[in-house]
Amino acid sequence: MSFQYFYSQAIEEATNRFIKEQQKKKRPFYYAGGTEILTLRRLSIIHPKAVIDIKNIPACNIYQLDDNYLVLGAALPLTEIEEKNLFPLLTDVSKEIADHTARNKITFGGNICGQIFYREAILPLLLTDSLLVLAKDQTIRTELIHNVFDEQLLLDDGELFIQAFVEKKYLSAPYVAIKKRQQWTVGYPLLSIAALKIESTIRVAISGLCSFPFRSLALEVALNDRTKSNEEKIKGAIATITEPILDDVEGSSEYRLFVLGNLLHEVLQQLEEE
Repeated sequence: MSFQYFYSQAIEEATNRFIKEQQKKKRPFYYAGGTEILTLRRLSIIHPKAVIDIKNIPACNIYQLDDNYLVLGAALPLTEIEEKNLFPLLTDVSKEIADHTARNKITFGGNICGQIFYREAILPLLLTDSLLVLAKDQTIRTELIHNVFDEQLLLDDGELFIQAFVEKKYLSAPYVAIKKRQQWTVGYPLLSIAALKIESTIRVAISGLCSFPFRSLALEVALNDRTKSNEEKIKGAIATITEPILDDVEGSSEYRLFVLGNLLHEVLQQLEEE
């Protein structure tokens, strides 16, 4: 099935094109790296009739550190984030997504907004209370990530993720990033965990345990309970998880919880010493 391709050089040009194609009863998609769109189209999961290329919009390609924030454009390839390495936690999470060739195409925003549920690049943003810049029609809004992320990024129809702002204080904070797979060194993970220590408190975000990535404040409270042993902390933290645990070809729900316990032990071991 053929589709129309539109090239955009400005935010308003892209969002206006989306509206026009939608009014024509087409199902437009924003396109940067395109890896997921092409994969899902080959599998007949999606059937785009119009794609709008955003990868040359300047605001979507910013990777800039100023006095207060690191600004990350949504169209940045994961390999560029890895090479510049201004945010080591994001680098370590991103460089474990697929292989290097694929990461040349996979973009920061594409991973976060994709349909494949792992979306690991969101984990560092959840841990750092990041700000997201979103655009629709001629309106640009800036939102705290926790206000616009609930299992997935809550974009309005036709809204475009432009940038993320990460406060400078988080960039050098002690962190842990671990990805566990059943086998091989690339491919889909069993479980990914990112943790960061700020102001003596450990924060944790997880992908692959449930059908969406998440950060749980209740889990963090249990994990930071200084009246308990590490074993008690981990048991208490796991007990806070009420969402269904994935049970698939990558691993059973019981095995995932076992691996999570081990990962939380590694997080405590590494970050409590910091």
